[in-house]
Amino acid sequence: MRRLVISAITVAALLATTAGCGSSDDAGEAGGQAGGTTKVKVGAIPIVDVAPLHLGIEKGFFAEQRIEVEVVNTTGGAAAVPGVVSGEFDFAFGNVVSLIVARSQKLPLKAIAEGNSSTGQQGKDFGGIVVPKESPITTAAQLAGKTVAVNNLKNIGDTTVRASIRKAGGDPSSVKFVELPFPDMPAAVSAKRVDAAWIVEPFFTVAQDQGARVVASNFVDAAPNLTIAAYFTTERTIQQKADLTERFTAAIEKSLTYAQEHPDEARKVLLTYTKIDPAVAEKMTLPAWSGQINRESVQTLADLMLTDGLVTEKVDVAELLP
Repeated sequence: MRRLVISAITVAALLATTAGCGSSDDAGEAGGQAGGTTKVKVGAIPIVDVAPLHLGIEKGFFAEQRIEVEVVNTTGGAAAVPGVVSGEFDFAFGNVVSLIVARSQKLPLKAIAEGNSSTGQQGKDFGGIVVPKESPITTAAQLAGKTVAVNNLKNIGDTTVRASIRKAGGDPSSVKFVELPFPDMPAAVSAKRVDAAWIVEPFFTVAQDQGARVVASNFVDAAPNLTIAAYFTTERTIQQKADLTERFTAAIEKSLTYAQEHPDEARKVLLTYTKIDPAVAEKMTLPAWSGQINRESVQTLADLMLTDGLVTEKVDVAELLP
């Protein structure tokens, strides 16, 4: 399982070598910072999902908690997980499939807040499976035997695409998944280098503007009101930097609520960390930022992962979730 396969010995070594690394809050937890500002690095993929993080920084919600955030772009949860484990990131945004796989491999990670969720509306979600305009594919069932692009292999993309195929009555075992960054997917679909792609906003709207057709809302097909991602850290950070973790959680939860209540500002902040056309940002569909993790939906994902072989034993997500 590329990028996520880290042995217990390697993890122990990583945690040992990073015991003295991380944010400047180490001294603060021992009472040595006297209320000073803590600098943290947060790994986050540059897509619409993390608009609340950037908006919260802009609105001063993290500064209110005496936190200075440096956002480091990643390609997805599969890259964010080792970044947090190694101490490169203090916190990160990652999809829950990456986190479930990590916990199944005994990596000491734990979610601290919701990242984002599906809108729960078929055909009106912030992502989906698209095909070229002239493609004969009209339903997810017809993806059997086809090539489908996802941003990370063996992750939330292929897991939920398979869920759509099953729901439509198709055979998901014969699908060939290929890895592409989200920004490259609209062109790949338009040029028919792949039969289909799972894409999220803002690239979902870009693809449709270029003629791509939506054949399924895979998040909606996987589970009602699916929690897709979470902000997470290591158990060590939670235990040894409890005050920092509480302050970061308070700031991101305030940011999530603000973004949900101020969608126009969420669209606007997207322009500061992506190269998206303002016209696309204006009309694209935003994810839900409920501020609450739908535990049942996360367990459903874990069960789907067992079916697909991403994990070898049934996972109780209670250990992962806050």
